[in-house]
Amino acid sequence: MFEELGISSIRIDLPFRLDHVNCFLAEGNNGWIIIDAGLNDKKTEDRWSELIAGKHVTDLLITHYHPDHFGLAGGLQEMTGARVSMSKTDINTGMYVWEKDFTQEIFHNYVLAGIPEKTAIQMTSNTESFLPSVTPYPCVTHYFKEGEKIRFGRYEYEVIFTPGHSDGLVVFYNRERNVLLSTDHILPSTTPNISYWFHGIRDPLGTYLASLNKIKKLNADFVIPSHGQPFYGANDRVDEILAHHDKRLQETIDSIGSGETIYEVCSRVFNRQLSLHETRFALGETIAHLEYLRGRGELGREMKGKYWSYFKV
Repeated sequence: MFEELGISSIRIDLPFRLDHVNCFLAEGNNGWIIIDAGLNDKKTEDRWSELIAGKHVTDLLITHYHPDHFGLAGGLQEMTGARVSMSKTDINTGMYVWEKDFTQEIFHNYVLAGIPEKTAIQMTSNTESFLPSVTPYPCVTHYFKEGEKIRFGRYEYEVIFTPGHSDGLVVFYNRERNVLLSTDHILPSTTPNISYWFHGIRDPLGTYLASLNKIKKLNADFVIPSHGQPFYGANDRVDEILAHHDKRLQETIDSIGSGETIYEVCSRVFNRQLSLHETRFALGETIAHLEYLRGRGELGREMKGKYWSYFKV
């Protein structure tokens, strides 16, 4: 299918349990176009140098601000002189959160979440360790617009905003072949992390579920994700993800007694050994589910001492 579409899928290694990101390379109207960049590290930079040698790269399309997609964007722009396109929301977010000042705010919020101070310090340091992996920042000169068309390979794709995994995440859809470049919005075997990171949309889970239903209306046939292998049947996978979140919401409610901290709920829902990196994601996802339930009147929240405490209404 990739050959029919005129797209090359570029697997970039990552040093996490989710051990790769799929970036994409194809010809556009005036030269070559890259979708997403990988982390800013020597291995990734060398890989791209080999892949684009002799090619005139005109555009770099960044789907969202997370390090495995955004990290080498600035470096690739320096390497190629390409125009960089992103959603305005996510370039602004990226240039805000990947700064030392914000990581200190995160530490304060980790404490509010009931995380032991030693663990909160370690988790903050883990976040700070990503700062070199996302700089230098790119100069974004084009902001994506909902519905704009981009020629990528042999076909034209429509830009669709699907906030949730990040506030400004975009996917690309070709109606002629019913193909969806789903980025991190729909993944084949893992559920995309939906977290509240103490900034931006206050109900990322509700936003994500609405975005899933928005994409479900397309009934896309062939799905090319940013992690994992391509698959057929977007709507079947959307239904699985919706069912997963229904189950997770019930697990979250069941973990609430007379008043629990976010960390206590997280420890009960994610009852297994997690790395610091994974704990950050688990905590963010726990907050997203708690806030979804609070927004719908099923849970309340109050300050108990220096911690947030959630309780059933």
